[in-house]
Amino acid sequence: MRFRKMIATMAALVLICGVVAVHAASSEEASWRFHDIVDVNFVMEHLTIPMAEDVMIIDARPKRAKYDKGHIPMAISIPDMAFDKHLDKLPGNKNALLIFYCEGQKCKLSHKSAHKAEKLGYTNVKVFADGYPGWLAVQGNFGDVSVDWMKKQIDKGADMVVVDSRPKRKKFDKGHIPGALSIPTTQFDNHADQLPADKNKLVVFYCGGFKCKLSHKGAARAMALGYTNVKVFSAGYPAWKAVAGSSPILAAVKVGTEEGSIDIAQFNQILAERPESIMLIDVRDADEFSAGSFKTAVNIPVEELEGKVKSLPADKPIVFVCGTGARSGESFYMLQDLRPELKQVFYVEGEITFKKDGSHEIVVPQS
Repeated sequence: MRFRKMIATMAALVLICGVVAVHAASSEEASWRFHDIVDVNFVMEHLTIPMAEDVMIIDARPKRAKYDKGHIPMAISIPDMAFDKHLDKLPGNKNALLIFYCEGQKCKLSHKSAHKAEKLGYTNVKVFADGYPGWLAVQGNFGDVSVDWMKKQIDKGADMVVVDSRPKRKKFDKGHIPGALSIPTTQFDNHADQLPADKNKLVVFYCGGFKCKLSHKGAARAMALGYTNVKVFSAGYPAWKAVAGSSPILAAVKVGTEEGSIDIAQFNQILAERPESIMLIDVRDADEFSAGSFKTAVNIPVEELEGKVKSLPADKPIVFVCGTGARSGESFYMLQDLRPELKQVFYVEGEITFKKDGSHEIVVPQS
């Protein structure tokens, strides 16, 4: 009998301890969890392009480690660990709707930031506790990337396809991100064949900035076609220009009436300031190339070009050179036929002389 009572007493103690432990854990969680939690439908309801003046979606995660690589479209970055340093980003209207999120149910950052916002006097503060993983879990939702991330990917030649969703003649032809494809959203079905055959390949859409819906619509259309790794760059071309500067090769500049030729002054400027920003291909014979060429040029004789055309990069402009503009011009037209999706292909129309000191001289023929 005593043994049974002892067992019963021990069981009761274990049960009590368990209840106390659960209660303690719940209390600890309750201490940091914010009191007003919303779901993904609430976020989607209040996400507009452009965003309403009295609504702000805030990513509380670290910027470079998380936000830059992917965030809820139109969200701004205010990392919780640096909350006090970014108070100027918060709206002046203390009744504005603030929706904080971070990395999911176990992440405290959005809850901590929400508490801080309330202490500052904001009266309409919410937390989307499912966070960025919960956003991506909804079919059809895609992530947004920052201009810093975009610049890094372009600079290192990342394996991705960049799509400009703006009108071609009015916007794209006047300037675009190097290597981008022109697939205007208004003509998406007519140009969708430019998208990669591999539907798991990263495809990033952009347009004219935070007030432009075209990139979001284009991304949605791509996902409907079965593409699984789609993002938008909501900051778009205005943000790109601000960080990358006005590239001299964003649009082809013709010399006289020669289609595809690049302006010689621009070409020399590129070689002097940003030679790595272009793929420079010398299409002369190997013996001619070895006798003198540009420092950053690679040699692909025109007779061998067709066999290597598929290996040419899509992430930076291509410029062909030879000695007179004849073989380089032939190479330009070859790519027009074999790689029509490459929109930034140029050639140097002129007689090029390489000097012993490593410099060069280009004489443009008279039209």
